[in-house]
Amino acid sequence: MKVVLQNLTKVFPSRNKKSGEEVVAVNDFTFEIPDGKLIGLLGPSGCGKSTTLYMISGLQKPTGGKIFFGDDDVTELSAENRGVGLVFQNYALYPHLTVKQNILFPLQNLKGADKLPKNQMLERAYEAAKLVQIDNLMERKPSELSGGQQQRVAIARALVKMPKVLLLDEPLSNLDARLRLQTREEIRRIQKETGITTIFVTHDQEEAMSISDMIVVMKLGVVQQIGAPQAVYDDPTNLFVAKFLGTPPINVFEGEVKAEKLYVGDSAVLDVPGVADQPVYVGIRPEGFIPDANGPLTCNLSGVDVMGRDVSLVTTHESSLNPVVRSIVDADAAKNANGITVSYSLKPHKVFLFNKETEERVYFEVK
Repeated sequence: MKVVLQNLTKVFPSRNKKSGEEVVAVNDFTFEIPDGKLIGLLGPSGCGKSTTLYMISGLQKPTGGKIFFGDDDVTELSAENRGVGLVFQNYALYPHLTVKQNILFPLQNLKGADKLPKNQMLERAYEAAKLVQIDNLMERKPSELSGGQQQRVAIARALVKMPKVLLLDEPLSNLDARLRLQTREEIRRIQKETGITTIFVTHDQEEAMSISDMIVVMKLGVVQQIGAPQAVYDDPTNLFVAKFLGTPPINVFEGEVKAEKLYVGDSAVLDVPGVADQPVYVGIRPEGFIPDANGPLTCNLSGVDVMGRDVSLVTTHESSLNPVVRSIVDADAAKNANGITVSYSLKPHKVFLFNKETEERVYFEVK
């Protein structure tokens, strides 16, 4: 099911009666979610991603704009009539019901022509449980399950109605690191097998990038960038997106362009053809450094973090806005990093320039 958001806006009244300032949680969000894709809504707390999800589900009414499922305008349609499955962060399972009863619950509430015979409801419940691999736990209560198993029950309960759209609100945030990795892979598998259009809300950029077909990066209710995860990482539209995506995070320096050369401190570190003279922020991805004894960028070496095949050189630089500068280099290339300083040349396609006032991207020709 294709989902279309047209100029979607949500404004909450001010909690401060004196100031009377309204809170714009989502501001003029327009986007078409293709049928059968998994979309990640990504951003820090308070960016409007969950509010967007709740408007799509029907739990919150937009202040402005429209929502379409396919060609049908569902903006005024109640949540129970939209055909969505919603999985909450806290699972929201009924503690007094068994796994089977929790999964059956949405089907038992169907009325009229949608009501199913008991044997068909059971069949659907076991199909959903098998899909999330909990069909051997059907007689247990939620208190007898691990966090990961409870999450699977919540997903099965959402899937049992055969929804047009599956909505996941930070579904992995209560799980430990190993379970998060395992469960996100399961979510991707389930989405691929069912082909259900899925919208996944998270503040974890690694999570979003690993399983999404497309990501939507948001900040303070405004969409910053939409695209395939790798494309957004490789080509961020502004400094916020560049800083939000990437582990370790991007290294940011104070810089200046003079005569089409990029200066960090007193050193000309890169040719930037086509860029006018101006002060800039310089973003360099950790993998954008090449250890080079004759390299133009010299940093003070603080330490070496061994990560197996790769090594992270931890350095400092007076022009860096980060407390430390992290570069990911080949373990063999790091063997010579045993002095006080380390010098680098840079990979041009891993270097991004941003306007100092607007923080928007300043593009240069990469040769």
